[in-house]
Amino acid sequence: MLGVVAVAPGATARAANPALRDGTVTIGAFDFAESELLGEIYSQALEASGVRVERAFGLGPREVVLPALQGGLIELVPEYAGTALRFASLGADAGAVDVASTQSELARLMTVHHVSVLASAPAQDANVFVVRRATAARHGLVSLSDLASVADGLTFGGPPECPTRPFCLAGLERVYDVSFDEVVSLDAGGPLTKQALRTRVVDVALLFSTDPDTADGDLVELVDDRQLQPAENITPLVRTETLERFGPSLRTTVDAASALLTTETLRALNAEVADGASMRAVAARWLRSEGLR
Repeated sequence: MLGVVAVAPGATARAANPALRDGTVTIGAFDFAESELLGEIYSQALEASGVRVERAFGLGPREVVLPALQGGLIELVPEYAGTALRFASLGADAGAVDVASTQSELARLMTVHHVSVLASAPAQDANVFVVRRATAARHGLVSLSDLASVADGLTFGGPPECPTRPFCLAGLERVYDVSFDEVVSLDAGGPLTKQALRTRVVDVALLFSTDPDTADGDLVELVDDRQLQPAENITPLVRTETLERFGPSLRTTVDAASALLTTETLRALNAEVADGASMRAVAARWLRSEGLR
């Protein structure tokens, strides 16, 4: 894992981190499969345009990755607009449901760190709360608002950090007045969560909108009728000096890949990886199909 040190922005970051002075673009990713897949897509797109790339995937959560970007330890990372804004604003800005205003505010906040915000993809990966179809039918669950009257008899499953996250349990309690009878600590929308949901260990679970299993006919995604979740469009962040060093072709290449990424596309690519295909092969196949490689 890439080490993270306290580094002031600007000249100090450039002096401390040779990543900002070499002839490559160091691309980072969070420690979950979709983030690494996105990192691979942007890496191969840039390589096809003649840019040398260094991969730094699986770095950890946002608390590790964004400081690494701000300090110049990595130079580009695919982010999720709303959550990135919440982090960058120290929780003061929860984002909006429209990506334009979310992206604009994120760009303003990142300027001080010498980080530029590139064009957002149509694809969004937001938190979604799901139940089994039988559970939805039994309790008349269509939207998250419907949970309030029955949650005290239900068990929730999600990642360990969920109880304190503003777009997870903390948000459900604040926006929807939902409090579950029991909360089971599982993984972040991964196999443990899905198994617990399907085997009735939990009644409600956190998944993600680009997870192929959200299209499973036995699962029902509850409508976020009070708009707890902000716009979570895939939005690459890049060091401004890296953009300047490589010229406009870097932005053009990354934006071209982003423009073709829809939620449905990303869900399908995630499904290929989940079925055992290598991320490099999945990324290469999609880029070729879109004429980007």
